[in-house]
Amino acid sequence: MPINAILALEDGRCFEGTAFGATGTTTGEICFNTSMTGYQEVITDPSYRGQIVSMTYPQIGNYGINPEDAESASPHIRGFVIGELCEVPSNWRSTQALSAYLSEHQILGIEGIDTRALTKHLRSLGAMRACLTTELDADAAVAAAKASPSMEGMDYVKEVSTAEGYHWTEESREWRLPNVMTRQEGYFIELPPVRHRIVAYDFGLKYNILRRLRQAGFEVEVVNSRTTAAEVLAKKPDGVFLSNGPGDPAALGYVHEEIRALIGKLPIFGICLGNQILAHAFGGSTFKLKFGHRGGNQPVKDLRTGRISITSQNHGFAVDPASLPPEVEVTHINLNDQTVEGMRHREFPVFSVQYHPEAAPGPNDASYFFEEFAALISESK
Repeated sequence: MPINAILALEDGRCFEGTAFGATGTTTGEICFNTSMTGYQEVITDPSYRGQIVSMTYPQIGNYGINPEDAESASPHIRGFVIGELCEVPSNWRSTQALSAYLSEHQILGIEGIDTRALTKHLRSLGAMRACLTTELDADAAVAAAKASPSMEGMDYVKEVSTAEGYHWTEESREWRLPNVMTRQEGYFIELPPVRHRIVAYDFGLKYNILRRLRQAGFEVEVVNSRTTAAEVLAKKPDGVFLSNGPGDPAALGYVHEEIRALIGKLPIFGICLGNQILAHAFGGSTFKLKFGHRGGNQPVKDLRTGRISITSQNHGFAVDPASLPPEVEVTHINLNDQTVEGMRHREFPVFSVQYHPEAAPGPNDASYFFEEFAALISESK
């Protein structure tokens, strides 16, 4: 028998629908993602810690769930909001239906609401706190949303970063279908030999970033967010990678301090939260976007070449360009709102992008950054 559910926003707007997955009550910042595919990657992306995610694509669950496409060991979203749930997935790789997967991990879902109206509401008024419930009435749900913590000032990195460091040794070969016409055999592209050893800070690291780093010839040692600069330097790596992650970058003062101590000592490449952490390490600042950039259709311009890429993004904060010192150059901007999408240090081998070149899911326009990092390390040796 269907179970009724309510999605209540802190401004009093409520949406009624049908529950799937788990039941109960949860709160978090409500945001929307415009990707047409990749719901499993969204659900398991640590950058969504503390958030209830709404998918703008109308039908979700079509191709089920499979272990190979997870971006971390477990889901991180607080709740999942969709227009229509597909109960019978059609995909030879699927091992589980979406509803069963969310139920197994105690994640609340709601379907049957007008996700277009929700998206337009958030686009107009901005991201806000919300409550998803099968237990409370509308008034109580609104009150719960208002009582929940704001994303600003929150350090969710400490919740998602690995407890212990490790070397990435999991399957990283790029998957493909055999092609008789081109005589491509086998389901995988073999990995290249290791060219460089790097340390990767885990602020909410996605598995596909690790796969892409290995595909680019990197041997990767992952460390947690509280690892000091001295500990990193003692490992004598060829470079340092700063990962994506959740929460407010301004709340990570303990991280800023250590990354600041690494600038000028080793080549550094940052993605997403890593870009924002670098901005703070440079002495700059960040601010909260009205509703964030989440999806696989964000246009970015490289100011050095004029090249435009369609990119995959997931962030609710941005770098304030006016706060950056003269020695830091803004290299990329978002063509929708002109926000900073990339930067580099004019003197030291340090650069970063706000978007996701590993694109899981999304376009591969920006995948060349992994090779650029490898080239930067080679030049610095």
